[in-house]
Amino acid sequence: MNPLRAYLLRFVPGLTEQEWAPLAAALRTEQLARGAHFVQAGQYRPVLALVLSGALRLYYPRPDGEERTTYFFFENHLLADYPGCLTGRPSQLSIQALTDAELLVFDYAVLRELYDRFPVYERFGRLVAEYHLLGTDARLTEQLLLSPEERYRALLVSGKTKILERIPQHLVANYLGITPVSLSRIRARVARGG
Repeated sequence: MNPLRAYLLRFVPGLTEQEWAPLAAALRTEQLARGAHFVQAGQYRPVLALVLSGALRLYYPRPDGEERTTYFFFENHLLADYPGCLTGRPSQLSIQALTDAELLVFDYAVLRELYDRFPVYERFGRLVAEYHLLGTDARLTEQLLLSPEERYRALLVSGKTKILERIPQHLVANYLGITPVSLSRIRARVARGG
């Protein structure tokens, strides 16, 4: 089964062949080399992608030249510059491949057209938006209410093991909003049971 169709079925199990066919016809694959960007801040790219292989990060470049990593994408994650898709404005974020990656991509305009043609896609869009809203809210709550050590402990028990297994430690630290040295200290303290 096509990986995107399997992804859609998680949200809308009743997707028929007739409903799937127009989206299937619009799909194309895209290869990203390690370090390449799917989208960069300042660029308008109304395209969605399902990660077939690889690891990517979503980050915001800050005016001081620093970057703030806020999310990681792995296999079977849907990614896009959603605000740009919705507003038609250039992206404020960047999505970069941390490894060589293969993506299954389609234009946001195709999805918008499918919203009008098939109610199942409107349902999918709503459910995915709700899913992402809950994830974004949980992430924001962690950043605002938890200490760095509590954020690390929450990551350990979150089931997001791919982050700890596949992402370089300096980016895990950046994701947690701390320095690599602080992360090392926290990891040592947690390992000692402290």
